[in-house]
Amino acid sequence: MKTVIFLIGRIIVGLYFLFNASLHLFLSTEEVAGYAAFRGLPISNTWVYLTGLLMLVGGLCILLGFLPHIGSLPLVIFLLVTAFAIHHFWTDTDPALQINEIFFFSRNLGLVGLLLMTVMTPDPWPASLGKRLGISIKIF
Repeated sequence: MKTVIFLIGRIIVGLYFLFNASLHLFLSTEEVAGYAAFRGLPISNTWVYLTGLLMLVGGLCILLGFLPHIGSLPLVIFLLVTAFAIHHFWTDTDPALQINEIFFFSRNLGLVGLLLMTVMTPDPWPASLGKRLGISIKIF
């Protein structure tokens, strides 16, 4: 039962990052870049593609359970950079925008916590590609 629950959680988290990667890379690239530029990020198109790739790699690693400890690290980098570079609610004067950015900032930090826990989860993960291939990397 624990394996099934872990697998369901892994699928949800992996698909979350893959969906967001698809928004950055294919479905809403211009809109995401426009928002990043509105929030003051220079060369926003480049950052949108770069962060999309980070989410793609990390999301696949989590979803497949293949080197998830390594795949979690680009996601942590993406979430921390985005939290402070885009969701800087402390600079907003519009209350509606500020509450929206507080939500996204805190969501990013919560996801960072989740990903740091994945780094400490024993490898290989249950029902994972890493387990099937016998590939395991210990970070800590």
